[in-house]
Amino acid sequence: MKRSSIKTWSTPVADETSLPIPCALCGGTRFTTQLCCEGFSYVRCTECGLVQMNPQPLVTDVAGRYREGHGDAYLSYELANEKSFLRLQELALEDAGFTGLEGALREKGMPSVLDIGCATGSLLEILRQRGWAVRGVEICTPSAEYAQLVRNLEVHTLPLMENHFPAGEFDVVLASHLIEHLNEPAAFVGEVYRVLRPGGRFLVTTPNIAGFQARLFKSRWRSAIFDHLYLFSIKTLSKLLTQAGFTIEKTVTWGGLAAGTVPVLMKRWADRAAKRFGFGDVMLIRAMKSGVNA
Repeated sequence: MKRSSIKTWSTPVADETSLPIPCALCGGTRFTTQLCCEGFSYVRCTECGLVQMNPQPLVTDVAGRYREGHGDAYLSYELANEKSFLRLQELALEDAGFTGLEGALREKGMPSVLDIGCATGSLLEILRQRGWAVRGVEICTPSAEYAQLVRNLEVHTLPLMENHFPAGEFDVVLASHLIEHLNEPAAFVGEVYRVLRPGGRFLVTTPNIAGFQARLFKSRWRSAIFDHLYLFSIKTLSKLLTQAGFTIEKTVTWGGLAAGTVPVLMKRWADRAAKRFGFGDVMLIRAMKSGVNA
């Protein structure tokens, strides 16, 4: 299916406090340089292969990028691309078998979903129309307020762990282009596991460092940006999920070559090949919490 190319949001490289950190996946402290970008760099853990920005800015500085002085600009970016983002999310969910999952859950009553990093709430609005009980998390205050006031959605402005949702609260948790922004992805995945009911699903979407575009463009790759603290591969993200207790059910990738970089026919061929052979620019993993199947 055709997917459009959208410019990735990134705040300017800032003079923030950054500290060296161990590998967020295995705790290792031995790294090799992976990408040298303008004002920041990524390293690869020699033990597990996780690629992360190192040194890394503080949690408070990262959160401030979406609140203090940048929140309104981020909302404008989200609104300008809202229709395209929604279509991309819908296509991704379709690829991940969401429709079948949705049908099975509806047979047992009204299913519940939490969308983390829900932005203006466009996907939650669609899911509510389809019979879901919906809630969102969005730390960009202007975006959250838009979702609350314009769409009448329940959206929490604190990071996931600070909302203290009850254990086993949700049937499905969604996180699209979020996990790469977080300082502590392992803690985040652990909290997602806790708030899902047994048999619940986590659908996580993120750029793919092992994809063709990342290998081709290297430090010029469109996802090698200041706001992305981690660049996962299918291997490293799967390991992060399984370490938390999840079972990987399905993995899909898409995006062979960026629009405008090659002729249209070549892009179509590359996109089909990327999806078929798993070297797409973006990946989605559907994982299940241990317990009774939905």
